[in-house]
Amino acid sequence: MKTLIALGVAGLSALSVRAQQTLYGQCGGIGWTGATTCVSGATCTLLNSYYYQCLPASSTTSHSSTSSHSSSSTTTTPTTTPTTISTTTSSTSSSPSASATGSLKFYGVNIAGFDFGCGTDGTCNTTQAYPPLVSLGGPDGAGQMQHFVSEGYNIFRLPVGWQYLVANTLGGPLDPTNSGKYDQLVQACLSTGAYCIIDIHNYARWNGGIIGQGGPTNAQFTSLWSALATKYKAQSKVVFGIMNEPHDVPDINAWAATVQAAVTAIRQAGATSQLILLPGNNWTSAQTFVSNGSGAALAAVTNLDGTTTNLIFDVHKYLDSDNSGTHAECTTDNVSSSWQPLATWLRSVGRQALNTETGGGNVASCVQYMCSQVAYQTSVNDVILGYVGWAAGSFATSYVLSETPTQSGSTWTDQLLVSSCMKP
Repeated sequence: MKTLIALGVAGLSALSVRAQQTLYGQCGGIGWTGATTCVSGATCTLLNSYYYQCLPASSTTSHSSTSSHSSSSTTTTPTTTPTTISTTTSSTSSSPSASATGSLKFYGVNIAGFDFGCGTDGTCNTTQAYPPLVSLGGPDGAGQMQHFVSEGYNIFRLPVGWQYLVANTLGGPLDPTNSGKYDQLVQACLSTGAYCIIDIHNYARWNGGIIGQGGPTNAQFTSLWSALATKYKAQSKVVFGIMNEPHDVPDINAWAATVQAAVTAIRQAGATSQLILLPGNNWTSAQTFVSNGSGAALAAVTNLDGTTTNLIFDVHKYLDSDNSGTHAECTTDNVSSSWQPLATWLRSVGRQALNTETGGGNVASCVQYMCSQVAYQTSVNDVILGYVGWAAGSFATSYVLSETPTQSGSTWTDQLLVSSCMKP
C-alpha cells in the first residue's frame, strides 16, 4: 500500500507542476509537491520556508527568489509597513476598502491561568485557578508578554472565571483579593504597551444556567461588567471581551439582548471608547457566525449614541478535524469554509471581527495550515483585525496547543508554530 501511495503522489506531482494554483492556494514550501504557479492576477508569495501562497498581485511586491522550496522563478513578499489601528465603523458605514499593507492590526497570545478550573457548563472551581504570575506562585506570564512584545505582538487575552472575580457571589461586587490578583496580570500586560483583553471565560453561563435565559439575569451579569468598566475606564488599551464561547444558547436574539445590556453597562460606566468584543453562539465559531444568526443579531447591538464604533465581532476557529482545539494535528486552513464567507459578509455590513482563539499543535501539518490561515486573514485585513493564539501563560510547554515559550536565563525560545507562522 505504501508503494502504491508513493506512486500516486509522484504521478499527481508531475501533473500539478503543469497546473496553476487558485487564488489563496499554496504554491510552494518545504515538502510541497503541488502547483507552483498561480492563476492570472495572483503571484506566488513567500510567507516562510514552509508556505508560499497565491495572493493578489496588486497587494504584493515582486522580488526574485532562489529558494529551493518553490520552482517558480519569481515570488513576492508582503509589504511589512505597519498600519494605523482603525476600528471605527457605524451602522450606516459603507463597506471598508481593502488594505494592501500586508499587515494585520493585532497579533496576540492568550495568557491563560486565571480561567483554570472553569468548565464549559459555566462552573468554575476557583481553587484551581493558576495565576500566570511569579508573584502569585505561577509561571512568568509577565516575562512571556514582554518577550512576545519584543517580537512584535501587540495584544494579549487574559481569561478569567466570573466566579473568581466575585468570589462565587452571583451579582456581587468584585472581590478585592481575587480581582486584585487578576489586576496584577492586567497591569503587567498594560506595562508592555500592548492591548489587553479582559475575557470572562464562562461560556454564557453561571453554574449551568444560561445568562438571561433561565440562569443569571442580565442585571446580575451587567453588574460584573459595570464594575470592570468602572475599574478600567481610564485605560484606553483595555479591551472588554464580554464572554468566551457561548454555546447551545436557545434564543440568539435574547443572547444579543444580553450582549446589548453588557455594552450599555460598559459605556454608561465611563468606558466610552474602548473596544468591546461581541461573541456569537456555537462556541463563537467563525464558520457558523453568519449562518446561525449570530451575525445578524449582534449587528443590532449599538453604543449609547446608536453607532457601532469599536464594537467588534468576536470569533474563534481551530484547525483540527472537529474544530475542538484538542488534537495535535491540523486538517484545514479554514479559508473556504470560514474566513472567505465571513469576510464577504463583514464587508457587506461594514463591520470587523477579531479571531481571539486559534491554534494547533507544534507539528508540520499545523505549520502548513496555520500559515495559510494567517496569510488569508492578512489579505482581508480590512475586516479581519488579527488573531490571538491559544495559548501560553500557565500552560506547560508540553500542552498539545502550547504557545508557551521555554526560558533559559534571559533567553526565551518560541514553540514551532509560533516561530513558523504566528509571530508577526
